[in-house]
Amino acid sequence: MRVAVIDSGVHAGHPHIGAIAGGISIASDGTLEAGYADRLGHGTAVMAAIQEKAPAAEYFAVRVFHGALRTSPLALYRAIEWCAAQGMELVNLSLGTSNASHADGFRKAVEIAFAAGIVLVSPLEIEGTPCFPGCLEGVLGVSLEARCPRERVGVRTAAGRAGFVASGYPRPAPGIPVERNLQGISFAAANLSGIAARTLAELPQRSLDALRRRLLEDAIRFDDELSH
Repeated sequence: MRVAVIDSGVHAGHPHIGAIAGGISIASDGTLEAGYADRLGHGTAVMAAIQEKAPAAEYFAVRVFHGALRTSPLALYRAIEWCAAQGMELVNLSLGTSNASHADGFRKAVEIAFAAGIVLVSPLEIEGTPCFPGCLEGVLGVSLEARCPRERVGVRTAAGRAGFVASGYPRPAPGIPVERNLQGISFAAANLSGIAARTLAELPQRSLDALRRRLLEDAIRFDDELSH
């Protein structure tokens, strides 16, 4: 299972990080550069949450965040194209935009990923506002659910449609209280990505539809009250 994390890179020496098979850095203008060291910490925390749940996968870091947690649509498109060319099977994208003017560009990138057999995991919405590319067809979108345990995936029905939800907390850090640690929709995507990577590796047919069906079988229901 080849997994890529598109984020701020990774600090390979962090105690929560396992082996990293490789990676790339992509500038805002779309230029590919060597190196993927994390200077912000976000990508490392996201990678740690995913590796915690699927330690046997082969991991790649794709750095699009450099001095801040901001990047360009072009860098994200190039990142997804790179992942497709490198044969990734699951890509975590713990970011997105509510700007609908980028929808067509992301739709083309998602088509590339889908055609390459990539399961792309990204936030579905943020506080009720649809988020691209996570809200697009062909993406495994996820919403935040505070009641969901970190080791499980949930499902919640809204407007007649069932959507996946996950915890917004990263892997616990020794000495740092939960309320002071990083948290939010980024880590809902990371937690879902880890469970999805582990589940996908066990499926006889590695497809988005097959993955969705298996995740739904084991999901916690949050429609009315907490139940299995």
